[in-house]
Amino acid sequence: MPDRPARTRGWLGRVPGGRVGIGIGLAAVLFLTATGRLFVWPVRDAPEPVDAIVMYAGSPGRLARAIELVRAGYAPVLAVSTPPGADDPCPAALPGIQVICFRPDPVTTQGEARMTAELATRYGWRSVMIVVGTPQDTRARLRVKRCYEGRALFVTVSPRLRGWPYAISYEWAAMIKALTIQRNC
Repeated sequence: MPDRPARTRGWLGRVPGGRVGIGIGLAAVLFLTATGRLFVWPVRDAPEPVDAIVMYAGSPGRLARAIELVRAGYAPVLAVSTPPGADDPCPAALPGIQVICFRPDPVTTQGEARMTAELATRYGWRSVMIVVGTPQDTRARLRVKRCYEGRALFVTVSPRLRGWPYAISYEWAAMIKALTIQRNC
């Protein structure tokens, strides 16, 4: 019987870790792509006139952005989420602007989405512009869509650079929770 030549394993056999390494690499690329799309560069809405601007509590800069938008004439009403311990207090009276401060229950984006729908029903808002943190945008859209039937635009404020790692970790966990455990308004 003639000797058979040794069987080669192809290029995968020469790659350190072979198929496992490639699988891990592909998973990492998928994870980073999803993170970027969902939390770093989410869908962007351009500001448009609406019935009210609603600011969700969180990272610094949101209240200033919300006030800037109402002063620019995008809405005659500013609603501000002020849960206990919030960094942004209820703003002082703004000339020509109705200011509504609310405490969400629960003190989460889910509670803020519920309050947005409740306030919209109470005041007859058919459209709102919601000011959120950039990493929170995708999850806030999901939550609001489950609770509010009107038109909702989202304007984002980015966290400080050092806040991004925590924000992304938090958003992954909160998004998984919103998609699996808390699937209702």
